Amino acid sequence: MSWIRRAAWSFACLAIVTIVPAVAAQGANVGALNQQSVKLHNQGKDKEATAIAEKAVGLAQRTLGPDHPDTLAARSDLAGAYRMAGRLEDSIAAFRQTLGDQELILGEDHPETITTRASLAHVIAAAGRPKEALPFYVRVITDRQRIQGADHPDTLTARGNLAAAYYTLGKLKDAIALLEKILADRERVQGADHPDTLTTRGNLASAYHAAGRLAIAIRMYERTLADCERVLGPLHENTLTSRGNLASAYYSARRMADAVALFQRTLSECERVLPADHPLTRTIRESLQAAGA
Repeated sequence: MSWIRRAAWSFACLAIVTIVPAVAAQGANVGALNQQSVKLHNQGKDKEATAIAEKAVGLAQRTLGPDHPDTLAARSDLAGAYRMAGRLEDSIAAFRQTLGDQELILGEDHPETITTRASLAHVIAAAGRPKEALPFYVRVITDRQRIQGADHPDTLTARGNLAAAYYTLGKLKDAIALLEKILADRERVQGADHPDTLTTRGNLASAYHAAGRLAIAIRMYERTLADCERVLGPLHENTLTSRGNLASAYYSARRMADAVALFQRTLSECERVLPADHPLTRTIRESLQAAGA
């Protein structure tokens, strides 16, 4: 689901401030370290990525100061690295502290503050506490609607995150109702073929599936898969996910031959284009075994 703001500022402009080259260079160094951390994470090297993110925070605090926006951003990146490494409680603590400081320094409506608030909600939900995350999700939606507008993609994404929390809590009726509205809005604002629209359609199909509404779920999965293949390509990760979801729905509908054939195809393609230990590859392999193939 895919599944992460501006106060009224009053400036008294007394002088033009010149950026000190040395400070600018240190900010660039911090940014380079954060980029290196992201690259390591994408390579599956979460421990190394976290170490680099910690180094970036230390450098930023020494050279830019604890209240500099780049330092706050580096701390938020470190919290995200903790999450990717599975250190959820460390991530929650880091996001909470960073959010508090951003609210004081940048303001509660600053884009970075709102993004951190959304990230905190995500990691709380990931830690198995979606009910605790709900107020954060609702606050983010309220802020984005007020500042960016109801139709802004960030606002639509925030609403989708709330729907995901409803889904996790088993509040399927609420999740479906919200996803149906989001899908209609995405189709109107972004178009039927936009990747975010495809993701929302797939998420709505998953909610229908979880609610036992198999007929409509299968139809929506089939459309989503066809659209993903056409728009993203047959081997895109989102396409593979969509194919696996359709196979799962076939299995739920006791269409065993269709389910097994689609799981087998999806597993073969996952093994060809994704790492052997990729979560999607593991999930498809386990699903195929559960189907008795």
